[in-house]
Amino acid sequence: MTTRKTLALNPEATTAEAPALKKKGRGWEISEKRLDALHEQARELRRHSTEAHKALAARFAAADMGRYAFKRHAVVGSAIVDFVCHNLGLALAIDEEGQNDTLARRRDKSLESVGIKVMRIAAKDILEDIDAVLARITLAMRERIATKTRAAHAHRAANPKQTYSRPKPRAPRND
Repeated sequence: MTTRKTLALNPEATTAEAPALKKKGRGWEISEKRLDALHEQARELRRHSTEAHKALAARFAAADMGRYAFKRHAVVGSAIVDFVCHNLGLALAIDEEGQNDTLARRRDKSLESVGIKVMRIAAKDILEDIDAVLARITLAMRERIATKTRAAHAHRAANPKQTYSRPKPRAPRND
């Protein structure tokens, strides 16, 4: 039996600091071959989504969330999450019937150790009352925005000599 490679984390690191990025695996400590396999698996999951995934994806597609858009079946590290908003560091995990909870919890711990908050939602809740689920997601998004804003203000206060300039937009290319 072959051993499965997963996201390697330093157990001594605090939750406030993320592990250093490596030169392989597009920033994560994963081989390119494993990462390509994960992307292929995510592509298959997008092609054959469950009804709960389709319903939530349709509502996200119809909503104008600006820079806080959710990607469906995205690869984050060595995990495939059901939905992720990279700008917020928020992942949504849809719990289906008969799913292995031990693996899901382990994946959630590894994602939370690198700063991604995981919100678990039951598939039957999505199918029965999607508006209540969307209200919970909106509340979680607002909490993450507030947390990130507070952290940015604290960082600016602690580093007053650091400059904060936004990159200039690129000029359109005339090919």
